[in-house]
Amino acid sequence: MYQKLFYLKFVIILFFIFTFSLYLPVFAWGEPEIVGKINSAFESILNWILKIATPAAAVAVGTGVFMQKFSFGDEERIRTAKKIIKGSLFAYAFILAINLILTAIKSLIN
Repeated sequence: MYQKLFYLKFVIILFFIFTFSLYLPVFAWGEPEIVGKINSAFESILNWILKIATPAAAVAVGTGVFMQKFSFGDEERIRTAKKIIKGSLFAYAFILAINLILTAIKSLIN
C-alpha cells in the first residue's frame, strides 16, 4: 500500500517537473538586458578600435617606408625605420587578434 502510494507520488512529481520544464523556455524568450548591453558594448569597442587602428597602422608603416627610402644610407635611420614598421605591424596584428577574441566571446554569449 505504502509502496504504491510512494510510486504514485513519484510519478506525479516527475510529471509536474517534466511539464513545467517544457514551459520554462516560454518565459525566457528574448535576451536579458545585460546580454544586450554587453553585445552592444563589444560591438562599439570593436568598431572604435578598428576605425582608429587601421589608419594608424597605415600611417606608421608609411612613415617607416619613407624614413627607410630617404635615409640616404644612414644605418641608424634604416634600423629605426625597420623597428617602426615591425612595431606597427605587430600592434595591428594584436588589434586584429583582439577582434577575434571579442568575436569569440560574443558568440559564446549568444
